[in-house]
Amino acid sequence: MTEKTRIDVPFRPVFPSPAGLIVSADENKKPNIMTAGEVFNIGLKNPCIIGIALRKATYTHGLISRTREFTVNLPSRAILEKMDLVGTVSGRDGRDKFAEAGLTPIPSVTVIPPIIEECPVNLECKCLSITEVGDHDLFLGEVLYMRADADKVGERQRLLIDKMDSFLYAEWEYYEIGKKLGNFGFSRGKDGRLR
Repeated sequence: MTEKTRIDVPFRPVFPSPAGLIVSADENKKPNIMTAGEVFNIGLKNPCIIGIALRKATYTHGLISRTREFTVNLPSRAILEKMDLVGTVSGRDGRDKFAEAGLTPIPSVTVIPPIIEECPVNLECKCLSITEVGDHDLFLGEVLYMRADADKVGERQRLLIDKMDSFLYAEWEYYEIGKKLGNFGFSRGKDGRLR
């Protein structure tokens, strides 16, 4: 029998989590980027809804609370150092984190905050709700528009995960994603990939 150890104070107990770069904008349309330790799916489609959890003290919390829109940009390992840098400084003092990190803003189609060119997946979101959940507030965003690098999109517009060069975040550390293990339904001799 496997021995289990009790964790007295759970912290980020669900792992791994994809980190994301969240872009918001102030009332003058000046963008700000922050690193979020978790970005997660809430509603898979009709509508597609994602969630981010932010501390009230963050500059981004205030911007999204006022403007009710943001973008989520999923990075590749090629910009890991830039993403980490963005997460260590605040934009509250007026600093241009796009310039500082060497990231390129691209205009969004449906919202004011731009997307990030260097990220292979970009989501433009309208904030549906903000709910206090313990020490963070949960922001639910409806994905109004999604873009992905063309060379990372396959049959039926499915993302080619093996080409994303993605990484995961857990326990204050970054990890690469491993190899593909199988398709949904493999245990029953079925291929459920293309539903």
